[in-house]
Order: sequence, then structure tokens, then C-alpha cells
Amino acid sequence: MTTAKYDVLGIGNAIFDVLVQTDEGFLATHGMTKGRMALIDEARAAAIYSDMGPATKMSGGSAANTIVGIASLGARAAYVGKVRDDEIGRLYTHDIRAAQVAFDTEAAIGGPATGCSYILVTPDGERTMNTFLGAAQELMPADIDPGQIAAAAILYLEGYLWDPKSAKEAFVKAATVAHGAGRQVALTLSDSFCVDRYRDEFLDLMRKGTVDLIFANEAELHSLYQTSDFDTALKQLQKDVKLGVVTRSEKGCMVASSDSVIAVPAFPIAEMVDTTGAGDLFAAGFLFGMVRNAGLENAGKLGALAAAEVIQHIGARPQVSLKELAQRNGLPV
Repeated sequence: MTTAKYDVLGIGNAIFDVLVQTDEGFLATHGMTKGRMALIDEARAAAIYSDMGPATKMSGGSAANTIVGIASLGARAAYVGKVRDDEIGRLYTHDIRAAQVAFDTEAAIGGPATGCSYILVTPDGERTMNTFLGAAQELMPADIDPGQIAAAAILYLEGYLWDPKSAKEAFVKAATVAHGAGRQVALTLSDSFCVDRYRDEFLDLMRKGTVDLIFANEAELHSLYQTSDFDTALKQLQKDVKLGVVTRSEKGCMVASSDSVIAVPAFPIAEMVDTTGAGDLFAAGFLFGMVRNAGLENAGKLGALAAAEVIQHIGARPQVSLKELAQRNGLPV
């Protein structure tokens, strides 16, 4: 196995986030299910946006948020995702490159606009997402550069990629290339609705060894195994994948391998403002710990620290250097 050029390369739906703080009445008026992600068309996107109050706008996308977090910790990061060559697409490209992430995916010249997610944050900090995939669903297997994939120690994929057919094919191509180069493949399940749609296919990816590491939150784990009993689901996860990491909000996380389970507490916070990106940044810290060979417990602590930073402000990208934050808290960087 050759030396890696990148520590982690992520592939995901390149999505521009439009966030607004609102109340539960807005969700009810628009028929939204609190705390979930719904795929919407351009017309519904326009209707939601026209009713939203003043918004915070920033580059997002689940895997992209994770990769930006990894770069903030000081690792070598790369990202593959599709935007259109429009104003938002160019802003997205600038933002991710400014975060010291290698981003070379060719922008689409025609077709739908760059994808956007309209994120409603209620007073309890819970986020409800309405996502227009737009150009993100134009990601093709041809956008996967085998040399770039093989040059990354860990390939990180988001479950949302399983929605568009061409992106699904790109996902499988990348995982095959990564394993052929002796690299590790990680997958985040993304959303319990996503798991509801593709449960059998995700389990197949795990049981066939297409993915080595699974990230899930409690809701996603329960959906995956269709049980309300956490311990039963966790034991099944241990059988189905080499390594599984389950986040449990204020209860911390569980890191499960075939022969052990490690509990890592959540990192204390002053105030919970917005849960957008919590899982994404947790994955950033955990993957960073893995590439630094910090051990599973320290990887969990790094994940908890990164997640704690991002939920204390609006938006899914860190607002401080995660590397400096980890150093101040005595964690390995």
C-alpha cells in the first residue's frame, strides 16, 4: 500500500445551506416533519424560501461539512461533489477550497441549479431540512478519479448519495477502488428517513464488506434494525460491520467492534443553539482520530469535541480552529 496523499476523501451531495430560526408553527403550516430531511423539488424550494424570515446562508452538505472539519483539525482532506457553474456553485467552490480542502470536481455547465437545503431551526435547536438536490444529483461515475480515491487513507461516503442513481454508481465505484488500494471505507447513514428508504441496501453494503465503518445516530440505528431496543440493535451492528459508531446526543457515543463496546461521554456545552452538522462534525473528529492512530476512545472524544463546537452556533461548519480547540482540551492532534 502506497503512502496516502490525503488522510480522508469525502464524497457527497454538494449542498448550499439556507438556515433560519423559526417556530414549530412554520413547520406545521408547511407540512414538515420536525427533525427530518425531506427531498423537495424546485417549486417547493421556492415556496419555502419565500415564506422564510431573514436567513443565514453558507456552504454545506453532510460529507462536505465532515471534510471541512477534518481540515480544521489539521489533516489532509479532499472532497468530491457536484455543483453547477452558477453563482452559488462558484461560492460553494470558493468556500470549500478556502477551508484547505482539495476540490477538483468539474462543475456542471447546464442542467439544474446548485443544490440547496432550506433548514428550519426551532427554539430547542432541532433542525428540519428540506433539500433540493439540484446539480448534486448529476454526480456521475466519471467524476470519480481512481487515482485520487486510491491516494486517500480513508474514503468517507454519505448515505444521502444513495438517492440519485448515478451518485449511487459513483459511490460503489469509489468504494471498490479504495478497497483495491488497501484503504478503508466509511459510511454515515445520514438520516433515519434515508435508512427507511434503503435499509436492505445499506445492510447489504455492510454485510458484503463494501463499507468497513458505519456512523449512525440512535434513530438511524433503530430504523436500520427495526427495533426500539438499543442493546439489541447495537449487538446486531457488531455482527454486521467491522466498526460501528453510534452517537446518542447528550449521552455521548458508543464505539462498537466485533469484540468490544466503548462508551465515550458527550463534551459539555454552554448552550445548544443548532444541531445542524452535529453528526457531520462528530464524524470529522472520529475519522481524524483514526488517521492519527489515537485509539478508539480518543477518536470518540475528538468527535464529541467537534460536535460540541458546532452545535453552539448557527450552521454546520466550525467557527474556530478545531486543531487549537483539541490542543486546549488535551486531545491528540
